[in-house]
Amino acid sequence: MSKLALKVGSPVVFAKQKVSTQPGKRATDISPQGKGDAYSYLVDKYWSVSEIHDDGSVTLKTRRGKEHRLPADDHRLRRPNLWERLVLRSRFPNLDEDGNLIER
Repeated sequence: MSKLALKVGSPVVFAKQKVSTQPGKRATDISPQGKGDAYSYLVDKYWSVSEIHDDGSVTLKTRRGKEHRLPADDHRLRRPNLWERLVLRSRFPNLDEDGNLIER
């Protein structure tokens, strides 16, 4: 991801790993755990860059205002494709130039 130009407000997609007994409908890469009591899977999260740090990490913000700090070159972090940018644009938080949430 660090090879791609990121700026404050850029939308990103993060593939978050989860574990539960019943994966949701947005789950991908589903695999059973241990004795089959639970499943591990990935769910795409639609976040925006709120801050870029000198150490090569970025702070990402969710639609509800939570923040996550990750390395910019994390393999689970990617730019959204055209379909995601157009059809799923309401899932990405709107940020101002300072990285603060803008109410819709």
